Amino acid sequence: MPIYAYRCAACGHSRDVLQKMSDAPLTTCPVCGAEQFQKQVTAAGFQLKGSGWYATDFRGGSGGTSAAAPAATAAPAAADSGSSSGGGDSGPSTPCGGSCACH
Repeated sequence: MPIYAYRCAACGHSRDVLQKMSDAPLTTCPVCGAEQFQKQVTAAGFQLKGSGWYATDFRGGSGGTSAAAPAATAAPAAADSGSSSGGGDSGPSTPCGGSCACH
């Protein structure tokens, strides 16, 4: 359950309240009884610590970002050699060299 911050506009009393998301917001101040008890906009209650998440964090298996970079640089060379040969083979002129299931 989230914790909501409330503040009374009449007396200035502030309080954190543990409520369900489906619960109705509180309106009556528990200190002065005024109907000016309102939710405040606050920051999220969690922190992301550490070096962060990067595409390189999930290396392993059948690829990764390091395998995609050489294929992207090799694509223009493969496209040039395929168009100069004039052959009807569509394999060398594709960025993947025709070795994947996309063609």
